Amino acid sequence: MADKQQQTPERQFSVQRVYIKDVSFESPNAPELFRGEWTPKHTLNLNTQINDLDQDHYEVVLEVTVTVKVGDKTAFIVEVQQAGIFSIAGFPEQELGPMLGAYCPSLLFPYAREVVSDLVSKGSFPHLVLQHVNFDLLFAQHQQQRAQQEAQQGGTAPTEAVQH
Repeated sequence: MADKQQQTPERQFSVQRVYIKDVSFESPNAPELFRGEWTPKHTLNLNTQINDLDQDHYEVVLEVTVTVKVGDKTAFIVEVQQAGIFSIAGFPEQELGPMLGAYCPSLLFPYAREVVSDLVSKGSFPHLVLQHVNFDLLFAQHQQQRAQQEAQQGGTAPTEAVQH
């Protein structure tokens, strides 16, 4: 029994640091845009990058880009790279992917949402709060797309960042 316990490493997960890696706010059509009717349409793009730092330490970067247009004019573009360093040990390989591709981004998203909201307010635009994102579902969809690409390409797909 003692041998079996020694073979199974203890699972450990901790957030070492959460930080902004890059941030940008652009309002290319201000101040003219403030004078017209406010009928915005927005798009949200998400991307996740995973960087292996060393044994059991990973950097996960959640890239959030929000573009808001009024008609054909861009009101603003907000780009945030919210990053975190995570210590993850003792998890089997099949659980590591979902942790890095879904769980860690879901921990980073509230920080990115706050940065987006603050920047939009400071740009003198109406309050913007991004809605919850189901990173588990996005990760599963990405894995399914990747498996389909591998099947079409004969079993090998290029290494890429998880994109949502």
